[in-house]
Amino acid sequence: MHSFYFALLNLLIVLLGYVLIKEKMIWQSCVMLISGIIIVDFIFLDDNAVIRMLSLIATTFTGMKVIAVAETYKGKVLSLRFIQWLAFAVGWAGMRAQPFETLGAKPLANAWPMVWFGVSRIIIGLLLILLAHGIVLLPVNAYLIYIVASVVLLIAFSLILHFGLLSISAGMWRLAGVNTYYLFRQPAKALSLTEFWSKRWNIAFSEMTSITIFRPLKNKIGEVAAMILAFAFSGLLHELALSVPVSSGYGLPMMYFIIQGVLILAEKIIMRRQNSFLHNKTISRLWTFFWVVSPAPLLFHPEFIRQIVWPLAGLGK
Repeated sequence: MHSFYFALLNLLIVLLGYVLIKEKMIWQSCVMLISGIIIVDFIFLDDNAVIRMLSLIATTFTGMKVIAVAETYKGKVLSLRFIQWLAFAVGWAGMRAQPFETLGAKPLANAWPMVWFGVSRIIIGLLLILLAHGIVLLPVNAYLIYIVASVVLLIAFSLILHFGLLSISAGMWRLAGVNTYYLFRQPAKALSLTEFWSKRWNIAFSEMTSITIFRPLKNKIGEVAAMILAFAFSGLLHELALSVPVSSGYGLPMMYFIIQGVLILAEKIIMRRQNSFLHNKTISRLWTFFWVVSPAPLLFHPEFIRQIVWPLAGLGK
């Protein structure tokens, strides 16, 4: 019954969402999002943490798409037909609906390479999960085992979802004439935190925060304040995904994203200097890697690892 209620709620969000989009109803879309999150959290309140996480993420993304599309087409004629909206809302993780205006057109180039890229990443991810199963059997310090296995599992699940399933999705939509794209674009090549968060890592999230938070607010409160609020909003959404399902770690994901926002401001100041150390590509890559990874335990806190990551891999809590 919980699954039925969840499906019914998200179907309602999609159907009502199209009406809100057509009428450019932004604040009503926000109310629908908040209501949907509260309802789905109540439905799955006593369920397994993994189920709670997936249901909250799915409902949040569906609701955010309504807001993003309503904001995107504000002041414009809506050229997105209902069937195109439906395909975008339930079948694509990105937040830009415009590519789906060409749904049904001729297949686009680079579709199958995207699919095979995704398949290869899923295979690598599954092999890493098997490696983690072997690591936990090693006769060494238990805490060291926990740390190493957890890191391996986080990389494995990222490869399977972010670089695997989402790349396959992008390739398949391109076969249907939709100009979809990689949502994770070689993040290891980022030369700054700004580049990492805006152009390479989780483009869906950067699209979401840019469309719904940064762009509407930057002319009202200034670019700096709008950027910090955009990162705080990302932190809030990660609280819903990483802390609420396990009823623990509250405030830690928010702290991670506030740190990222502050570091980007510092980075911009440093980069203005003529002889800045960040003008060196090697150093800038190390800078980016360090500040993305070193605070990561705030994001992937212990209860999230124990109740979500290890059970998903078939390992004991």
